[in-house]
Amino acid sequence: MTNLKILVVGQGGREHALVKALKESPSVPQVHCAPGSSGMAKEALCHPDKVENKQICELSKNLNIDLVVIGPEAYLAKGLADELRQAGIDVFGPNQTAAQLEASKIFAKKFMVKAGVPTAPYVEVRSVEQVESSAHQFTPPYVLKADGLAAGKGVFICHTKEELLASARKIFLDKILGSAGQIALLEQFQPGWELSYLILTNGVEYNTLPLAQDHKRLNENDQGPNTGGMGAVAPLQIPPVLDEEIKTKILGPIVTQLKSLGIVYRGILYVGIMVTDKGPSVLEFNVRFGDPEAQVLLPLLDGDWSTVMKKVAQGELPEVKWKPLQVACVVLAAPKYPEQPQKNVPIEGDITYQTASSYFLHAGTAKLPSGHWVTNGGRVLNAVGIGNTRQEALVNAYAQAKRVSWPHQQIRMDIGKKS
Repeated sequence: MTNLKILVVGQGGREHALVKALKESPSVPQVHCAPGSSGMAKEALCHPDKVENKQICELSKNLNIDLVVIGPEAYLAKGLADELRQAGIDVFGPNQTAAQLEASKIFAKKFMVKAGVPTAPYVEVRSVEQVESSAHQFTPPYVLKADGLAAGKGVFICHTKEELLASARKIFLDKILGSAGQIALLEQFQPGWELSYLILTNGVEYNTLPLAQDHKRLNENDQGPNTGGMGAVAPLQIPPVLDEEIKTKILGPIVTQLKSLGIVYRGILYVGIMVTDKGPSVLEFNVRFGDPEAQVLLPLLDGDWSTVMKKVAQGELPEVKWKPLQVACVVLAAPKYPEQPQKNVPIEGDITYQTASSYFLHAGTAKLPSGHWVTNGGRVLNAVGIGNTRQEALVNAYAQAKRVSWPHQQIRMDIGKKS
């Protein structure tokens, strides 16, 4: 495949990682991005005014785009992949029905139950009163999950019943998550360690990507509130027995269920897994590359991502090989993230700095007319490091991170240590 015109949809760190990976393909002369960001402008032609489904479809037709790669979950949940396919454009991303695996925690739980995959016991709750009356069915700590899309901020782990009710009031009374919190899941907490298992699938078969490990909590030693992710490392090595158990009890049944339901799934399926004393159990699904998992997985492909994605978009499942490298991503977050991230905080240092083994990806930045950069989101920059060993990758990532700073910057210094 040569001279592929590719459009990446989105504007965050994951999308910048996708743009970078696709731009490196010899078969891709130009990557477009909608809406994109100033941080991506050196590697992609951005269309900042194209943010709605209709606009993106029209743009794709006008540019004769060969492949659209959808990054954010919100576009998938709004059916962008369906609209593009109806217009005859190949898409790397699942249809709107499949997107409910991420857009609705309840849909996902029911899917898991039908597929027969292990997951935590749960009940649906719609009010503070229902949470209180159902709490006796579980032992603390409790897990309360908003049903809808909440940008990684809809999960509350509560160590006491008082904390649980306080979280319920935030969701149902204060409505801090808006429509995403109209219904929630109250489920049993599962102690263990977490891993991110991503698969490449055409909805019938699947190939696994290297394992990645995200770090969800804001603070070191997995303390503080949940976030969209404060860093990641890949590949993660796990015992072959555990890997086979995950494939047999979780991944295989999931893809079989997709096929049996006739769901058009052509893209990445992210399966969040908790490894407990009783075995692996599914926490959640994402219907796209994770963020920051994409940042550490995309550089590992020994091949051409544009060719792989184009074939998957056409219903095929190509073989994939991986480089014997390690990748680390350290997230630099804004003051007061995740509750009320401060925007327009000046970023000091050399934001353009990069080496052969480290670079920045822009997640939430803005470039002022003066040329200065400021924060423009919760997770501001991703410092990525590549190495032959995990330690080398982490050293490179943290050295990259030190190239910039801003007041009250938030960064975890223990990324990769628990793996």
